Parts: sequence; structure tokens; C-alpha cells
Amino acid sequence: MRPIQDVASTVRVVAALSKLPFLSETAWWAGILARNYYRKLSNMTEPVLNDSPSPSARSTDTSDSPSGAPSGLGWERSFIEKWMNDSLAEQRAARRWKYGMRLAWLVFFAALIWLGMDRSGNMHNTDVTRQHTAVVEIKGEIASGADAGAEAVIASMRSAFEDEGAQAVVLLINSPGGSPVQAGIMNDEIRRLKVLHKKPVYVVVEETCASAAYYIAVAADQIYVDKASIVGSIGVLMDGFGFTGLMDKLGVERRLMTAGQNKGFLDPFSPQTDKQREFAQSMLNQIHQQFIGAVKDGRGDRLKETPETFSGLFWTGDQAVKMGLADHLGNLDYVAREVVKAPEIIDYTRRENVAERLVKRFGAAMGESMASAIRYAPGLR
Repeated sequence: MRPIQDVASTVRVVAALSKLPFLSETAWWAGILARNYYRKLSNMTEPVLNDSPSPSARSTDTSDSPSGAPSGLGWERSFIEKWMNDSLAEQRAARRWKYGMRLAWLVFFAALIWLGMDRSGNMHNTDVTRQHTAVVEIKGEIASGADAGAEAVIASMRSAFEDEGAQAVVLLINSPGGSPVQAGIMNDEIRRLKVLHKKPVYVVVEETCASAAYYIAVAADQIYVDKASIVGSIGVLMDGFGFTGLMDKLGVERRLMTAGQNKGFLDPFSPQTDKQREFAQSMLNQIHQQFIGAVKDGRGDRLKETPETFSGLFWTGDQAVKMGLADHLGNLDYVAREVVKAPEIIDYTRRENVAERLVKRFGAAMGESMASAIRYAPGLR
């Protein structure tokens, strides 16, 4: 009964293997082995369990067995056992790889969360009681949401003023200007923080401090420039293009519907009336007067006003000192060492970390997808 039980066991194994899609080929091989095994059992004229086959039998009896496999009733069982062990080892390796990838993704997202929460890494890492000079950078275009925007700069300045070890706050500026609204917000906040914390504020200009950047700088106690820096451009502009003449030559008609006769007066494809031009100019003049008032309040008696001071021109740092637009020549190290008397410089500038950049890119991609979905839908502005 033992051989019959072995055959039955083999048949059950083959039947179980055939149900697995990824093991169908191996099940086919196991079926061949079971058939060969059963054929040898049915041949009762030869003692297959104890006797060794002759060379001629060995050569003719291996048609269904793998190349080089030993004959006899034991090699089929050994082959199946070896195959099962190899399959188990492969499955274990696949599970280890799957768990390893999951662990890697978990570590990756944990690192992103840690970087997102570690906002102080971009600012300072020092004892608050140790005396130092606090620095906040204002670089690039001044605009809402930018690195030089009011939200980021004000957050950095507040951290600098609140640090007990900061003896003074230095604004390191290198900007051609930008939004007068953002500049006005920062100007007002600088004045408020100076009074609240009773700490001096200095501006150090690198290459450029023009237009809205100078609007911010005049709120400081003193302005230091390089002799070749570009300073000034106290003015306001509004630019655009007009294509009405070109459209007439091309025979293109502009069809713009508005509710309100002046709703589309800045449309580049529509003609501009004298009344609309005067209105825009009066608005620019009003903003310009706000700019001039901030400069006069900030510079006071140091300003040597001339007819060209508020004309929108800009000057070198050497000329700016002579005109009273700046106070002295000097760089950041000079101010920290000679003016503040705290040579250690600590940067409080708030910068985007890796997690914030990824979130913004993901949000931008989502926004672009939504915009493309409604691109052809009519809308109101």
C-alpha cells in the first residue's frame, strides 16, 4: 500500500500546483514525474525499489525525466522537494523585497514630515542669550508669495527681533523692486518692531536697492551701500501694450462685452480714452506721493532733495551717500563688527524647505490640471 499512497500524494501535489497560475509550468513537470513514477510501479517484473537499472534501461528509461537526473523511484520525490524548497525561498525573497520597499517609502515620507516641521533649520541654531547680529535677506522681486514678499520677510524679522541675543537687525537687500503694496506692509512693520523691541535696524545694500526695495530700506535707522551699488528709482510705473492699430491693419475686430463703461480700459486690444489715461495717471501720482512721504519720513534732514530726487532716476552708492539717500559705505561684516559691535552673524531668513517645495509643486500640478479642465468654459473676471 505504500507505493499507492505515494502515488496518491504526488497526484494531490500536482493538482494543488496546477491551481496556481504562476506555478503551472512546474505543475506540468510534476505531472510527468508522477506519470513516470506510476509507470514504474505498474512494471512489476523489475524490482524498481531496490535494484539498480542496467545501463541500457537507464538510457531508455529517462525519456520523461530531466537531463542527467538519476533513475529510480526516489529522484522524482527529491526533485519535487527541491522545487518546493526553491519556491518557498523565492516567495520569502519576494516578501522581503515588498516589505523593504514599504519600509523605504515610510522612511521617505517620515523624512518629508520632519523637514516640513523643522522650520528652524533655515533660521538659526544658537543660544538666544549670546550676543550676535541678526540678518534677514530681501533678494529678488518683491511680490506676494515670493521669497521677498511681506509674509516671509515679516516672519523672519519677528524671529530676529524676538531673539534676546540679537543686538540689532540687519536687512541685507539686493532687489530691483516690485509691489508697492508689499513694500508698504514691510515698511510699516519695521517701524512697529523697532518701537516694540527697542532694537536698531540697519540696511546693507549689495548690488541693487531700487524702487520698492528702497521703499523698505528707508524704514531703517541707517543705510549702508557699496560705492558701486544701484540706489534710488523713487517712482511708480504701470506698463502694457496696445495693439489697436495692428488689429485695424489686419482687419481683426475686438469683441469685448463689459458691464461698466470703464471695466476694460486697460485691455490692450481696446483704444484708451483721454479720461481713462488721466484716471490711471492720477492713481500713479497718488502712489508716488505715498512713496515720497515714506522716503522723507525715513531719511529726514539727511535727505538733500533736488528736482531729480523723486524723478525715478537711480544713482551709484557713492552718489546716494552724497545725496542723503544712504548714510555710509560698508558691507555686512563691517556693520556687524564696527557698528553693532557683535561680529557673530546669524541668518534668520525664512526659506522654503524640501517638503514645502514638493507641496507647492504638487499644488501647482493640481491647479494646472483643474485649469486645463475648465479652459474652454466661459468665465467672468
